[in-house]
Amino acid sequence: MRALVLNCTLKPSPETSSTEALARVLMAEWEEEGVEAELVRLVDLDIKPGVKSDMGGGDDWPKVREKILAADILLMATPTWMGQMSSVCQRALERMDALFGETDDQGRSPAMGKVAGVVVTGNEDGAHHIVATVCQPLIDLGFTVPGQSWTYWHLGPGPGPDYVDTQQAHDYSDRVGRNAARNLLFIANLLSGRTFPPQESGG
Repeated sequence: MRALVLNCTLKPSPETSSTEALARVLMAEWEEEGVEAELVRLVDLDIKPGVKSDMGGGDDWPKVREKILAADILLMATPTWMGQMSSVCQRALERMDALFGETDDQGRSPAMGKVAGVVVTGNEDGAHHIVATVCQPLIDLGFTVPGQSWTYWHLGPGPGPDYVDTQQAHDYSDRVGRNAARNLLFIANLLSGRTFPPQESGG
């Protein structure tokens, strides 16, 4: 079983990422269960704007796409900026739009049979909104989003310390994150080796 975390922080390496720190709570849970978990910090790569699997000109998205297709579990991890998901997260979802045109001969998306969840951090409220706006396109693409497959952390309203700078609210966020990891793995195991039914298409 493989899990892929797309860290959509705006901070390039080696800056500390609170979003990564919370995502690693889920990764630790998976690793205890023998899941191979990998984290990719997208801002370190050259992800071109667009809605194709390869936009050319040194585009790094094809490498990320390969990892998504090889994974059983996808975790989108994003900070909150201006009350929304990060622009990096939005771009990743836009690039995944290409999966709509990459169905098999029975109309099935390559995302079908994979599960997805969300991690959100930030100093503002809006986490539930972000979970909703990230999950909707994932569901459209064919990912299965289990119940309670997300966690978030914030100390809003207003500015404040980052997740990595305080222990406030960690008990809740980490506990919900561990539960999310278990729920994602449970459904991924149920779907493993199974094939979604043929999909009808029409004009």
